[in-house]
Order: sequence, then C-alpha cells, then structure tokens
Amino acid sequence: MKNNTTSSKFAVEVNDLNYQFSGSTQEALHDIKLQIPWNSRTLLIGSNGAGKSTLLKLLAGKQLCLTGEIFINGINPFSSQYRNEQEFGMNTSTYLGTEWCHMEIINRDIGVLELLDSIGYTRFFKQRGDELIKILEVDLEWRMHKLSDGQKRRVQLVMGLLKPFKLLLLDEVTVDLDVVARSKLLKFLKLETEIRECSVIYATHIFDGLNEWPLRLIHMSKGSIVQDVDYKKNVVFRNDKSGGDIVSTNGSVIEVEMCKSLHPLALKWLLKDQNTDL
Repeated sequence: MKNNTTSSKFAVEVNDLNYQFSGSTQEALHDIKLQIPWNSRTLLIGSNGAGKSTLLKLLAGKQLCLTGEIFINGINPFSSQYRNEQEFGMNTSTYLGTEWCHMEIINRDIGVLELLDSIGYTRFFKQRGDELIKILEVDLEWRMHKLSDGQKRRVQLVMGLLKPFKLLLLDEVTVDLDVVARSKLLKFLKLETEIRECSVIYATHIFDGLNEWPLRLIHMSKGSIVQDVDYKKNVVFRNDKSGGDIVSTNGSVIEVEMCKSLHPLALKWLLKDQNTDL
C-alpha cells in the first residue's frame, strides 16, 4: 500500500450525478452537485426513499456510477487508482449501514475477539480498539449468536471504526443504540473530525441530541438536494414561545424554536445507571 500524505482540497466532490436503478423508469438521484470539505460533520436529512442511502453507497463505491463524477479525496472511488492509493493503516472511506446485522456470519457462534482480531485489533489497532470497546461497552467474551440487535450493532461499529478513516459514511447505523452509546459515539466522531483530517456524513431519522454535533445540513427530497445549510452560521435556536411557526426563515437564517424533548432526561437516567458521564 502506498503511504499517501497529500490530500485533495475536498473529502467529497460530486458533479452532475444522476442514478437510476436497473428496471426503474425513475431516477433515484438527479443532478447531484456536492462538495464536502475536510474536518466536517454533515447530517443528511430526508424521508424514506429520498435518495440518502443511494448517495452514500455511491460515495462508498458500492454501486457503480455511470453518469456524473464522484471524487473521494480527489480520486474516483470506482477506479483502480482508488484501490491503490490507500494509506497504510487508514481507510479512504468507510461505509456502515444497517444490513450488516443480517449477514449470515454475524449470527454464527463466533467470538467478538475473534472477529476483531481478524481485522487487526490486537496486532495493529489495539489502542484505538480499546477506546471504541469502552465507548460502546462491548464485551470481548460475547458470542455473536447470543447477542441482541443492539449489541450486534455495537460490535459492527467497533469493527467498522477500528481502522481510522478519512471519510466515514453512516447510514442509519445508530438506530439500535441506546441514548448513552449513541451520545458517546457522536462525541468520539466529533473529536475525530477536530483532531485529524477526516469528515463524516451521517444519514439519520433520529435528531435528539444532535444540536451541537453537525456543521452542515443537507436536505434531500425525491433524489435531489433541495437545501444545503451551514448549520453554525445559518441555524439559530430561539427560546420565545410566540405561538408562531416552530421553524421560520429570516433572510438566510433559519430560526428554530427550542423544542421540548425527553432526550436529556433519558440520557441522565441511563448515565446514572452506568455510574458514568460523557
């Protein structure tokens, strides 16, 4: 593997991307243009069928792009150059989706330590692995066939994040996590983007606890990007209960009324159960 220390200006660059599934008469993605800088955290927001998963899988190189251009760290993810330009001990991109928990091997009588060691935990990534194991409360003595979906999801995340990434693509992968595990994971990923050159794109329908996490919001609808918002600059929260719209627009600024949520209470209770804090 090549130890490549130079990076493109953008983690992700997409130009004029259109995508249509075989046998379909309708485009799943239409005219996607996108630039994701390094050290960014992007929330991908949209209803079911909006195109979020399709976009993430194309960025990950899991589905072939025939129309338009995709560059990850300046390289086409479908090219042989992309496969040859991996840094030692670093994934150019890591995709984590929900389908992992349904793979046959995951439901076999295999130990968590055996799985982790198969991808270099003890030999190459012990320190990082131990941190992730602590954050996600994974027991190395667990047997995969005895685990709940939530526990399997924790193991998936440890495995997927064990090798550092330059681009992380999360597709609803936190859906099975309790609020404590999710909060700790998001804190870990936030720190990652602050201390080294990497970026995260996170598609989710669960927005509790995310107020301080993203730097950018991308709204997708019917296969298109309809809004692309600088979260820190253009989204503000207001405390007034004027009885008007919960969300209003003032020029380029989106004003959101502070909403009541049980998330802080649930988080406090579960942290108390564990006798820990974030």
